[in-house]
Amino acid sequence: MFIPVLDGLHIRRRGPGRPSRRPDRVRGDKAYSSHDNRTYLRRRGIEAAIAQPDDQHAKRRRKGQAGGRPPAFDKAQYRRRSAVERCVSKWKQYRAVASRYDKRDCIFNGTLAVAAIVIWLRDVVHEPSETT
Repeated sequence: MFIPVLDGLHIRRRGPGRPSRRPDRVRGDKAYSSHDNRTYLRRRGIEAAIAQPDDQHAKRRRKGQAGGRPPAFDKAQYRRRSAVERCVSKWKQYRAVASRYDKRDCIFNGTLAVAAIVIWLRDVVHEPSETT
């Protein structure tokens, strides 16, 4: 369920003011497509870009009209979720990040930052210099 994750969320504002505690949209995979998660997001006014598993889709079709309306789904937003997943999988290649050895958040965030810098430096595409 999203509750523990979203309650700890703070999004800085561009100008002055308190940080936002509510994202505009949540992108998730099929594992987060439960009725409780969707209800929680809808209650907080957050759009959900979560695909629906085949078994939930089939169950609604079996029920016919009593199955209700299928949840809204934006394919373009769902595709953008893969960029985040690729980033997390690159982070998990580092043992300290994957196993979460650090006990304090500030130390763990520093470990994430160092891993992100190393990943960024390795992924930079170096174009060959032009020689005449």
